[in-house]
Amino acid sequence: AKLPFIAHAFMLGLSEKRGGRVAKEHSTRFRDIAFSNGTPKKAFLTACVVGTILTAINHGDVIVAGQFPPTLKVFLTYCVPFCVTTWGSYLGKKSQIMKQKEVASLCGEL
Repeated sequence: AKLPFIAHAFMLGLSEKRGGRVAKEHSTRFRDIAFSNGTPKKAFLTACVVGTILTAINHGDVIVAGQFPPTLKVFLTYCVPFCVTTWGSYLGKKSQIMKQKEVASLCGEL
């Protein structure tokens, strides 16, 4: 069943640069999505902010006492928000690609 043109254009939401079609080569593999389109930069900035806050909360007493908390624990404190941001971005982008492919297949675009 064909969708009305307005629904078709709205749901696809594709840039004209790609010819208004969902390219078959759009991969949903983790490394293809997670390490493109600004995801690493966004994850890094999130890790800097959230990691610093979590370090202050979790190790503030040690830092105030003039000591340095265990390096591995601080490192992991920054890694967690980086990984969570990357994973969330991957799932969101993958979902968007899958929806675009589904709509395109319903509209006969693929």
